[in-house]
Amino acid sequence: MKLSISKSVAATGALLSGSVHVARADNPIIQTLYSTDPAPYVWNNTVWLFTGHDQGGSSNYDMRDWRLFSSTDMVNWRDWGQMLSLKSFSWAKADAWAAQVIERDGKFFYYVTVTKNGGGYAVGIATSDKITGPYKDALGKQLLSNNGIDPTVFIDDADGQAYMYWGHNSAYYVKLNRDMLSYSGSMVSTSVSNFIEGPWLHKRNSTWYLTYSSMGGGNEDIKYATSTKPTGPWTSKGTIMPSQGKSFTNHVGIIDYKGGSYFFYHNGALPGGGTYSRSVCVEKFNYNSDGTIPKITMTDAGAPQIEPLNPYQQVEAETIAFSSGLTTAATSDGSGIYVTSISNGDYIKVKGVDFGSAGASSVDLRVAAASGGGKIEIRVGSQTGTVIATCTIDATGGAQTWKTVSFPVTGATGKQDVFFKFSGSGYNFDWWQFKQSTTAA
Repeated sequence: MKLSISKSVAATGALLSGSVHVARADNPIIQTLYSTDPAPYVWNNTVWLFTGHDQGGSSNYDMRDWRLFSSTDMVNWRDWGQMLSLKSFSWAKADAWAAQVIERDGKFFYYVTVTKNGGGYAVGIATSDKITGPYKDALGKQLLSNNGIDPTVFIDDADGQAYMYWGHNSAYYVKLNRDMLSYSGSMVSTSVSNFIEGPWLHKRNSTWYLTYSSMGGGNEDIKYATSTKPTGPWTSKGTIMPSQGKSFTNHVGIIDYKGGSYFFYHNGALPGGGTYSRSVCVEKFNYNSDGTIPKITMTDAGAPQIEPLNPYQQVEAETIAFSSGLTTAATSDGSGIYVTSISNGDYIKVKGVDFGSAGASSVDLRVAAASGGGKIEIRVGSQTGTVIATCTIDATGGAQTWKTVSFPVTGATGKQDVFFKFSGSGYNFDWWQFKQSTTAA
């Protein structure tokens, strides 16, 4: 996931600033922070995307917490905020590196990599009764440590046996016990061609796939191997994603969701991005007829939208296909996430919003402003597209004093990309909801 290298990479504290107006698609899929090491997980008809977090603006890896996002359409991603931090593990010293979450028997298990007190890498586990947390250190100590990193866990649907792979220059596995907090037998070293780090274990039909970061062209590429057994032996199948993307490292996660196959990775594509300021992306792909994985190239386009977004339900403001300038934060009472650090020219794009033939007559916004405020123009089609609502944001009495305000809407029909374009500053944005017209547009 992160090898020590001496290469210096320029970075900036800002991501997409409000002054940047780019006509682009939706990779990287997170723009409010630098995200790394994607670990997608399908549960309850939703893709839950667990990531690491580069602080950015550093000449080395600076990673202090782990984050969660979710989507049901593969383009609009909701930010759930921080799930864990280094402070969650009393025995951890630094380096909130790659992690993965899996559910078993109604409990969620969060396998993480850290540098432990006294030095050396170790794997720990946090647990929760809900996928969105809160997660707590389950052991109060490391599960194991052989200076390896990047745990990946998979439960075999054939017999219920869980396996964990991890490694740093060499790949290892253990058989996890039913409690998912301990393992049977010894750590086993297994031969995987050109393995560096970042393993991802999954099964399709009767074939096991071990995908991982290797070396190619000076930066990491993504290779894979297959086996008829979860413990190998592993047969090398070559490179999936060649070295590219302004980042020394890469890290893979693969899922099937609603009839499609998806390949998650990270690169340095955001402004200020690079080796120490990375961002998660996704591509849709099809397995070859023989079960092999085709070559996959990084794109700006990302995955296609697989279903429209319903604007007549409450939508969190931090549900974003693409954004510029702004960030997100947790509410003071810890009840949720909201959009903040809003400045002139910032925007949020929400993709494929289906207003239907009747269209919308009004929109409710949940906002807060200590003083001052500004204006939110809601446009369709683009940042400079047709204005369907103009929403004036006045002071509510505090930055966490939330008020629901309503504004008329005209011209919102059919399926549209919706842009919330901001002016002014000093206000926060929690959620939005359109109301459907009772008469045809």
